[in-house]
Amino acid sequence: MFEARQVGAGATHATAGILAPFIEAPARGPLQELTIESFRLYDDFVARVQATAGVAVEYRRCGTFEFAETPGDRTRLDEVANIARAAAFEAEWTNLGPADAAAASGPGLLIDAQGYVRAEQLMAALRRAAEARGARFHEGEAVQRIEDEGGSVALHTGERRVDCDAVVVAAGSWSDDLGLEAVGVRPVRGQIIRLGWLGRLPARVLWTRDCYVVPWTDGQLLVGATVEEVGFDERVTVEGVGSLLRAASRLLPGASQATFLEARAGLRPATADGLPVIRPSRRSGRIIYATGHFRNGVLLAPVTSRRVADLIAAIP
Repeated sequence: MFEARQVGAGATHATAGILAPFIEAPARGPLQELTIESFRLYDDFVARVQATAGVAVEYRRCGTFEFAETPGDRTRLDEVANIARAAAFEAEWTNLGPADAAAASGPGLLIDAQGYVRAEQLMAALRRAAEARGARFHEGEAVQRIEDEGGSVALHTGERRVDCDAVVVAAGSWSDDLGLEAVGVRPVRGQIIRLGWLGRLPARVLWTRDCYVVPWTDGQLLVGATVEEVGFDERVTVEGVGSLLRAASRLLPGASQATFLEARAGLRPATADGLPVIRPSRRSGRIIYATGHFRNGVLLAPVTSRRVADLIAAIP
């Protein structure tokens, strides 16, 4: 694996790792089907990664609670509940209970099966598991171009040429920069903040129009995320952090007394139709794209890896 920076330093660096297909892809269609398929793979995916890597990953099906703040939200979430139940997931209209006393009150949709994974822990475990299976990582070495040579593919970095049987292009927002073809990926900045919480944490992932909140078991709270069309600008901004702090304080009245720990920004790779690009290059079946996952890269990891593996296995 060649990585221009460090493994996980791109969009994954600023992700909350929320596993919630009925929030991230609430409308019926191909994206929802893909997120549900991947979500069903997650228990086994994490178990196999932990077993191979020999390390633990914080992975919790603690449930998600999405607030209905307007009559329109209620109508939309009624439809989401119907879709979830049709897919054999329990979805319940309720108010937050005593376990979520830190949060503002209000009705919303509770889906107990959804949750989160700590993305940095998952990335570290994936790397160890991959290395245990023979993978080698080359950090700080960017691929500058890829050439199809018929029976093989040549990678060119600033230092060397590497001949491969197949190449997977998983370059996120930079996937169009290799000169192979335009897959139509653009960067969308997302900023998140991390807080040290005082007192009892919310029991679930909480979601409103303005922010989401992920409670980690070590007492930290992750608040996200902005969605900003600013090109390749990866800065953390005062406006972005301020908007998240205000949104968190509306949702959690005690947020103003929390410890501010960190802010991060990453560039999510978005596509015009909202669907990820998981397919061979039009120039060569030996070059496979896995990009354009936007906000769902972590959620879609199991199904993406399975489909990429199938594509590689099908190469003559």
